[in-house]
Amino acid sequence: MKQKVAFLGLGVMGYPMAGHLMAKGFEVSVYNRTAARAERWVDEFKGTMATSPAEAAVGADIVFACVGEDDDVRAVTIGAQGAFETLGKDAVFVDHTTASAALARELAERSQAMGFHFIDAPVSGGQQGAENGRLTVMCGGDELVFNRVRPVIESYAQTVKLLGPSGSGQLCKMVNQVCIVGLVQGLAEGLHFAQSAGLDASAVIDVISKGAAQSWQMENRHKTMLADEFEHGFAVDWMRKDLDIVLQEARRNGSQLPVTALVDQFYAEVQAAGGGRWDTSSLLTRLQNKAELT
Repeated sequence: MKQKVAFLGLGVMGYPMAGHLMAKGFEVSVYNRTAARAERWVDEFKGTMATSPAEAAVGADIVFACVGEDDDVRAVTIGAQGAFETLGKDAVFVDHTTASAALARELAERSQAMGFHFIDAPVSGGQQGAENGRLTVMCGGDELVFNRVRPVIESYAQTVKLLGPSGSGQLCKMVNQVCIVGLVQGLAEGLHFAQSAGLDASAVIDVISKGAAQSWQMENRHKTMLADEFEHGFAVDWMRKDLDIVLQEARRNGSQLPVTALVDQFYAEVQAAGGGRWDTSSLLTRLQNKAELT
């Protein structure tokens, strides 16, 4: 028998992720807050469409979710007609949303009390990684439960790792975002400096990307940054949401994140300039605009 799964949330990430599950032979039921998008997914991939998270979870061995933020996760799990109403005994709820570690722990405890399981499993790799089935997935939860869901998650992931108990996946994703914003700001400043110095910035990247300065951001974003193209990728609005979670957690655990806090404010300036939906590499525009003003 085919393993039955459900996928809640068909945004730019969830849509292709659910498609990969269908392509791997799973029986897939999908739910999306905007029904038209779920209808489009069913037209493209087949499977079935549910009218609520609770309906999607009926009979599912694993329910996946990839929604926006903590409140959205609450809505599809413990809200009215949430998946927790109908999730069967020993089933697993896997949350791919980037959310707070506190919420992950709360939902894991509630799941255990109700007789099923919860894995927090935020992802990295962006829309391109989701479409190509090459995401990195950071997980928190029980090892035996993780081992059950890992082969299924590998339908759309190249790396799936358990970092520790519930909440650990979310904490790892916070580290991921801290590292990314520092890299993007450094890349933006490097490109800005190269241009200001009269260098061919593309040639500079061609050289330094072969050495110690190399990064995913450099390889995948420098061309669009130099072309002033930002209508793609991971939106500034979403990064600021993630950084708010990071900075709240830092205040709780006492870690010092001065660069992260500073870049968060730089992103606020990009938002104020109308770039909330631009890719996070749009930090370069802030430097260029300041140069023009002086």
